[in-house]
Amino acid sequence: MKQVFRSRAALILGWVWMVFAALNAVDLVVRYSGPESMVAGAVLAVITALVYITCLRPGVVLAEDGVLVRNPFRDTFLPWTAVDDVTVSHSIKITSGDTVVRCWTPQTSGRERASAARRARPARTGGRFRTEATPTKGEQAAAQLLAGKTHADWVAEQIAERAESARRAAAFAAAQTAGAAGASGTAKAPGSGTAPTAGDAGDAGRAPIRLTWAPAAMIALLGALAVVVAAVVVS
Repeated sequence: MKQVFRSRAALILGWVWMVFAALNAVDLVVRYSGPESMVAGAVLAVITALVYITCLRPGVVLAEDGVLVRNPFRDTFLPWTAVDDVTVSHSIKITSGDTVVRCWTPQTSGRERASAARRARPARTGGRFRTEATPTKGEQAAAQLLAGKTHADWVAEQIAERAESARRAAAFAAAQTAGAAGASGTAKAPGSGTAPTAGDAGDAGRAPIRLTWAPAAMIALLGALAVVVAAVVVS
Protein backbone atom coordinates (compact mmCIF):
# COMPACT_ATOMS: atom_id res chain seq x y z
CA MET A 1 0.00 0.00 0.00
CA LYS A 2 1.39 3.40 -1.01
CA GLN A 3 1.20 6.25 1.50
CA VAL A 4 2.27 9.87 0.97
CA PHE A 5 3.00 12.16 3.92
CA ARG A 6 3.41 15.92 3.57
CA SER A 7 2.94 19.08 5.58
CA ARG A 8 -0.73 20.02 5.44
CA ALA A 9 -0.02 23.71 6.05
CA ALA A 10 2.61 23.81 3.27
CA LEU A 11 0.25 21.98 0.91
CA ILE A 12 -2.59 24.45 1.52
CA LEU A 13 -0.25 27.43 1.21
CA GLY A 14 1.20 26.03 -2.00
CA TRP A 15 -2.14 25.52 -3.74
CA VAL A 16 -3.46 28.90 -2.59
CA TRP A 17 -0.41 30.52 -4.13
CA MET A 18 -0.80 28.50 -7.34
CA VAL A 19 -4.36 29.75 -7.77
CA PHE A 20 -3.24 33.31 -7.02
CA ALA A 21 -0.33 33.01 -9.49
CA ALA A 22 -2.57 31.60 -12.22
CA LEU A 23 -5.06 34.46 -11.90
CA ASN A 24 -2.29 37.04 -11.95
CA ALA A 25 -0.63 35.39 -14.95
CA VAL A 26 -3.88 35.63 -16.90
CA ASP A 27 -4.26 39.27 -15.87
CA LEU A 28 -0.70 40.06 -17.01
CA VAL A 29 -1.34 38.46 -20.41
CA VAL A 30 -4.66 40.24 -20.90
CA ARG A 31 -3.34 43.64 -19.75
CA TYR A 32 0.16 43.35 -21.16
CA SER A 33 1.94 46.70 -20.95
CA GLY A 34 5.49 45.92 -22.07
CA PRO A 35 8.52 45.79 -19.75
CA GLU A 36 6.50 46.38 -16.57
CA SER A 37 4.38 43.30 -17.24
CA MET A 38 7.46 41.22 -18.04
CA VAL A 39 9.18 42.22 -14.80
CA ALA A 40 6.03 41.42 -12.81
CA GLY A 41 5.77 38.11 -14.65
CA ALA A 42 9.40 37.28 -13.84
CA VAL A 43 8.87 37.95 -10.13
CA LEU A 44 5.68 35.86 -10.20
CA ALA A 45 7.47 33.00 -11.99
CA VAL A 46 10.38 32.92 -9.53
CA ILE A 47 8.12 32.91 -6.46
CA THR A 48 5.87 30.26 -8.00
CA ALA A 49 8.84 28.00 -8.75
CA LEU A 50 10.11 28.36 -5.18
CA VAL A 51 6.68 27.67 -3.71
CA TYR A 52 6.33 24.53 -5.83
CA ILE A 53 9.80 23.28 -4.91
CA THR A 54 9.49 23.93 -1.16
CA CYS A 55 5.76 23.43 -0.50
CA LEU A 56 4.17 21.14 -3.09
CA ARG A 57 6.95 18.80 -4.20
CA PRO A 58 8.49 17.56 -0.91
CA GLY A 59 7.02 14.51 0.74
CA VAL A 60 7.70 11.07 2.20
CA VAL A 61 6.30 8.20 0.14
CA LEU A 62 5.98 4.74 1.69
CA ALA A 63 5.82 2.13 -1.08
CA GLU A 64 5.86 -1.67 -1.06
CA ASP A 65 9.59 -1.91 -1.72
CA GLY A 66 10.92 1.08 0.24
CA VAL A 67 10.61 4.72 1.28
CA LEU A 68 11.05 7.60 -1.15
CA VAL A 69 12.14 10.91 0.38
CA ARG A 70 11.27 13.82 -1.91
CA ASN A 71 13.27 16.86 -0.84
CA PRO A 72 13.22 20.17 -2.78
CA PHE A 73 15.91 19.25 -5.31
CA ARG A 74 16.66 15.58 -4.77
CA ASP A 75 14.87 12.25 -4.45
CA THR A 76 16.30 9.53 -2.22
CA PHE A 77 14.92 5.98 -2.36
CA LEU A 78 15.80 3.63 0.48
CA PRO A 79 14.73 -0.03 0.28
CA TRP A 80 13.13 -1.19 3.52
CA THR A 81 16.01 -3.55 4.28
CA ALA A 82 18.45 -0.62 3.98
CA VAL A 83 16.76 1.42 6.74
CA ASP A 84 18.77 1.00 9.95
CA ASP A 85 17.29 3.69 12.20
CA VAL A 86 14.69 6.46 12.18
CA THR A 87 14.86 9.42 14.56
CA VAL A 88 12.96 12.69 14.95
CA SER A 89 14.28 16.03 16.16
CA HIS A 90 13.13 19.03 14.16
CA SER A 91 12.86 16.78 11.11
CA ILE A 92 12.81 13.06 10.40
CA LYS A 93 16.24 11.49 9.92
CA ILE A 94 16.60 8.07 8.28
CA THR A 95 19.93 6.29 8.81
CA SER A 96 21.29 3.66 6.45
CA GLY A 97 24.84 2.65 7.27
CA ASP A 98 26.94 5.82 7.12
CA THR A 99 24.24 7.70 5.17
CA VAL A 100 21.76 9.98 6.93
CA VAL A 101 18.76 11.24 4.93
CA ARG A 102 16.91 14.23 6.35
CA CYS A 103 13.29 14.64 5.29
CA TRP A 104 12.18 18.14 4.33
CA THR A 105 8.66 17.32 5.43
CA PRO A 106 6.88 16.63 7.74
CA GLN A 107 8.73 18.67 10.36
CA THR A 108 8.07 19.36 14.02
CA SER A 109 8.00 22.85 15.53
CA GLY A 110 8.46 23.69 19.19
CA ARG A 111 4.81 24.73 19.44
CA GLU A 112 3.63 21.43 17.95
CA ARG A 113 5.88 19.51 20.35
CA ALA A 114 4.46 21.43 23.32
CA SER A 115 0.92 20.80 22.11
CA ALA A 116 1.62 17.08 21.83
CA ALA A 117 3.03 17.07 25.38
CA ARG A 118 -0.15 18.72 26.66
CA ARG A 119 -2.27 16.08 24.95
CA ALA A 120 -0.29 13.38 26.73
CA ARG A 121 -1.22 14.74 30.16
CA PRO A 122 -4.32 13.28 31.81
CA ALA A 123 -7.39 15.48 31.48
CA ARG A 124 -8.47 17.31 34.62
CA THR A 125 -12.05 17.17 35.69
CA GLY A 126 -13.88 20.37 36.48
CA GLY A 127 -16.44 21.01 39.19
CA ARG A 128 -18.62 18.48 40.90
CA PHE A 129 -21.52 18.88 38.49
CA ARG A 130 -19.50 19.10 35.27
CA THR A 131 -20.42 16.45 32.74
CA GLU A 132 -18.49 15.46 29.62
CA ALA A 133 -19.33 13.20 26.75
CA THR A 134 -17.82 9.73 27.16
CA PRO A 135 -15.50 8.97 24.22
CA THR A 136 -15.98 5.75 22.31
CA LYS A 137 -13.43 2.94 22.39
CA GLY A 138 -12.18 3.96 18.96
CA GLU A 139 -11.71 7.57 20.06
CA GLN A 140 -9.93 6.44 23.21
CA ALA A 141 -7.59 4.20 21.18
CA ALA A 142 -6.83 7.02 18.74
CA ALA A 143 -6.14 9.43 21.59
CA GLN A 144 -3.76 6.97 23.25
CA LEU A 145 -2.01 6.33 19.95
CA LEU A 146 -1.42 10.04 19.26
CA ALA A 147 -0.83 11.19 22.84
CA GLY A 148 2.50 12.98 23.10
CA LYS A 149 3.29 12.49 19.40
CA THR A 150 3.55 14.96 16.56
CA HIS A 151 2.80 14.21 12.93
CA ALA A 152 6.52 13.70 12.29
CA ASP A 153 6.75 11.24 15.20
CA TRP A 154 3.87 9.23 13.81
CA VAL A 155 5.36 9.14 10.29
CA ALA A 156 8.73 8.07 11.70
CA GLU A 157 7.01 5.20 13.53
CA GLN A 158 5.37 4.04 10.29
CA ILE A 159 8.77 4.02 8.55
CA ALA A 160 10.47 2.16 11.41
CA GLU A 161 7.70 -0.46 11.66
CA ARG A 162 7.69 -1.21 7.94
CA ALA A 163 11.49 -1.39 7.86
CA GLU A 164 11.54 -3.79 10.81
CA SER A 165 8.88 -5.96 9.19
CA ALA A 166 10.90 -6.07 5.96
CA ARG A 167 14.09 -7.01 7.83
CA ARG A 168 12.33 -9.86 9.62
CA ALA A 169 10.94 -11.16 6.34
CA ALA A 170 14.37 -10.89 4.69
CA ALA A 171 16.06 -12.68 7.60
CA PHE A 172 13.47 -15.47 7.49
CA ALA A 173 13.91 -15.89 3.72
CA ALA A 174 17.71 -15.86 4.10
CA ALA A 175 17.55 -18.51 6.82
CA GLN A 176 15.39 -20.73 4.64
CA THR A 177 17.76 -20.27 1.69
CA ALA A 178 20.79 -21.03 3.87
CA GLY A 179 19.11 -24.13 5.29
CA ALA A 180 18.18 -25.41 1.84
CA ALA A 181 21.69 -24.74 0.54
CA GLY A 182 23.24 -26.50 3.53
CA ALA A 183 21.00 -29.55 3.13
CA SER A 184 21.75 -29.72 -0.59
CA GLY A 185 25.50 -29.42 0.00
CA THR A 186 25.43 -32.15 2.63
CA ALA A 187 23.48 -34.50 0.38
CA LYS A 188 25.74 -34.00 -2.64
CA ALA A 189 29.19 -33.68 -1.09
CA PRO A 190 29.49 -34.05 2.69
CA GLY A 191 32.20 -31.81 4.10
CA SER A 192 33.03 -30.33 0.71
CA GLY A 193 31.91 -26.76 1.49
CA THR A 194 30.39 -24.36 3.95
CA ALA A 195 26.77 -23.26 3.57
CA PRO A 196 26.17 -19.49 3.62
CA THR A 197 24.79 -18.11 6.83
CA ALA A 198 21.57 -16.12 7.13
CA GLY A 199 23.56 -12.98 7.93
CA ASP A 200 25.70 -13.35 4.82
CA ALA A 201 22.63 -13.84 2.66
CA GLY A 202 20.93 -10.84 4.20
CA ASP A 203 23.96 -8.62 3.60
CA ALA A 204 24.24 -9.81 0.02
CA GLY A 205 20.57 -9.05 -0.59
CA ARG A 206 20.74 -5.53 0.81
CA ALA A 207 19.58 -3.24 -1.98
CA PRO A 208 21.49 0.01 -2.56
CA ILE A 209 20.16 3.52 -1.93
CA ARG A 210 19.21 5.53 -5.02
CA LEU A 211 19.86 9.29 -4.97
CA THR A 212 18.75 11.33 -7.97
CA TRP A 213 18.11 14.95 -8.90
CA ALA A 214 14.43 15.86 -9.20
CA PRO A 215 13.57 16.64 -12.86
CA ALA A 216 10.39 18.52 -11.92
CA ALA A 217 12.32 20.90 -9.66
CA MET A 218 14.92 21.52 -12.36
CA ILE A 219 12.20 22.22 -14.94
CA ALA A 220 10.47 24.68 -12.58
CA LEU A 221 13.72 26.56 -11.99
CA LEU A 222 14.63 26.62 -15.69
CA GLY A 223 11.15 27.92 -16.56
CA ALA A 224 11.46 30.71 -14.00
CA LEU A 225 14.96 31.53 -15.29
CA ALA A 226 13.66 31.72 -18.85
CA VAL A 227 11.01 34.26 -17.82
CA VAL A 228 13.65 36.31 -15.96
CA VAL A 229 15.92 36.34 -19.02
CA ALA A 230 13.01 37.37 -21.22
CA ALA A 231 12.17 40.22 -18.83
CA VAL A 232 15.80 41.43 -18.89
CA VAL A 233 15.91 41.32 -22.68
CA VAL A 234 12.63 43.22 -23.05
CA SER A 235 13.64 45.81 -20.46
